[in-house]
Amino acid sequence: MIILGIDPGTVIMGFSIISVENNKVNLLEMGVEKMAKLPDQNAKLKRIFECTIEIIERYKPDVLAIEAPFFGKNPQSMLKLGRAQGVVIAASLSRNLDVFEYSPRKIKQSITGKGAASKEQVAAMLKNMGIYTEDSKYFDATDALAVAVCHQLQNKISIPGKKYTGWESFISENANRVK
Repeated sequence: MIILGIDPGTVIMGFSIISVENNKVNLLEMGVEKMAKLPDQNAKLKRIFECTIEIIERYKPDVLAIEAPFFGKNPQSMLKLGRAQGVVIAASLSRNLDVFEYSPRKIKQSITGKGAASKEQVAAMLKNMGIYTEDSKYFDATDALAVAVCHQLQNKISIPGKKYTGWESFISENANRVK
């Protein structure tokens, strides 16, 4: 499976591509697209769409994992972020990708075990997991990687047709897997 992870933004958009084989994550690419020098909001949205399509065409991912909207103090910033997310989702849907959204808290919790972790803690944990080795000077890139890895982790333990009501029901039916 190939997962495209995106941390949307209209100034800097982070992206990552990972492949997953036998629950092992391999980083294919991680980076940012900078749009601060573009003349207006429409030019930025167009570039977000084009960049997303370019990545999809290059790597042919199976799914998009994207950070869901969060509530901030500035309504204008939230509106711009929502537009950026919508453009990424539209580009992905135009290429028939399944789309999965994760809240910032869920992403941080999946990677670090703590929903209120800092960007630095998330990046350090991803590095400790051995998913990437070189330092990225942009947290937007490591945030996008965290979204992709979150999707992999959220789907790693799913057993087709099996649903559990909690840890007790999982353990009772999987005693041989618990140490």
